[in-house]
Amino acid sequence: MIAGADPLFAHGVTGVVILIVLIKVVVGFAVWMGAVTMMIWFERKAISDMQSRIGPQRWGPFGLLQTLADGIKLFFKEDLVPAEADRFVFKLAPYLSLVPALVTFAIVPLGGTLHIAGHAVQLQVANPPMGILVMLAMSGISVYGVMLAGWASGSKYPMISSVRASAQMISYEAALGITVVTVILVSHSLTTHGIVLAQGQGIWHWNVIRLGVVPFVIFWMAITAELNRPPFDVVEAESELVGGFNTEYSSIRFALFYMAEFMNTITMSAIIVTLFFGGPAGWVPPVAHLRWVFPILWFLAKTGVFAFCYVWFRAALPRLRYDQVMDLGWKRLIPLSLGWMLIVAGFLVAPGWGFVMAAAVVLASVVLAVAFERGASRVTGPESVLEPVGRRPLPEDRLRALTDREEG
Repeated sequence: MIAGADPLFAHGVTGVVILIVLIKVVVGFAVWMGAVTMMIWFERKAISDMQSRIGPQRWGPFGLLQTLADGIKLFFKEDLVPAEADRFVFKLAPYLSLVPALVTFAIVPLGGTLHIAGHAVQLQVANPPMGILVMLAMSGISVYGVMLAGWASGSKYPMISSVRASAQMISYEAALGITVVTVILVSHSLTTHGIVLAQGQGIWHWNVIRLGVVPFVIFWMAITAELNRPPFDVVEAESELVGGFNTEYSSIRFALFYMAEFMNTITMSAIIVTLFFGGPAGWVPPVAHLRWVFPILWFLAKTGVFAFCYVWFRAALPRLRYDQVMDLGWKRLIPLSLGWMLIVAGFLVAPGWGFVMAAAVVLASVVLAVAFERGASRVTGPESVLEPVGRRPLPEDRLRALTDREEG
């Protein structure tokens, strides 16, 4: 199965092949950890600049070594386990958040193809035949770390956070999967390398243009909710839940959760670039010995843009209410992603079928909008459909009772 996916294994497994694979794993892990360290520093520094603060400045030039210093400090702190916690699950949960991000990053193409010792080597750690399904599986498994951490803590606020995490995962996993299916329909490949090759003929072949902006926006919003990043960070919600699922964690286990958040941010930024923006595809100068460098630079530049956008969101956007998060996932993103996938599938069959599906989707959207509006009016009353929760008028009998009590 691997031999059909990666040309490195086309001539069988030899000592050179094993050595190349080991080098790819070591280099990929080193690059990934370095990127995570830089991402933590960059987010702290960028948000401080946006808020007219200084940010990290003590360790290293411009505070570049501050992340390393904080990691050493957390490593030597006492590791506390609550008395009511499930000890095994409590200690396992941080790794369930960390490992999926590492596995997902392994399938991301970081560049083109090199020829080493007569072997064609793809600049990605692994290229499984169904790599995009691996990505979907890992995005689902990563939420188990948050869920089990909140449940195993034996505390009520982390438990509420774990319930929110499970509901949020179910709400946005469907829209995420449907959007990925739309990309697969156009790319005709389940491998990340194949999806990149399908976009390699120029910028007009990038999926963000071929599919339209809608699938890209849906995927970005859904993956942001999966990452629990602002404005979808209702799982942590320090103003409501003290700190969420990791309230009871300390020392190195807290550091693992902290690292997992930034690891997932970088990994999913890379996934967005791979699925919609051509991955490492871009202009390459006609210089033989530099042709392998520019795809890597293009990939780093694109990924850096989305990493900055996540920082920008954290500094600029307020946290959504929990009911707003649920409404957005179930009432907006899932119907829109499904409708857009049907339109794309119709146009792939024939233009006539595409217009038929577009008309059917518009009709279905009107019916859904009316149904949602009537459902809201049935629950809250016709006078307060558009009023936010907390400002609905009191019923007359309750208002009269309160008035009589105050007068009495």
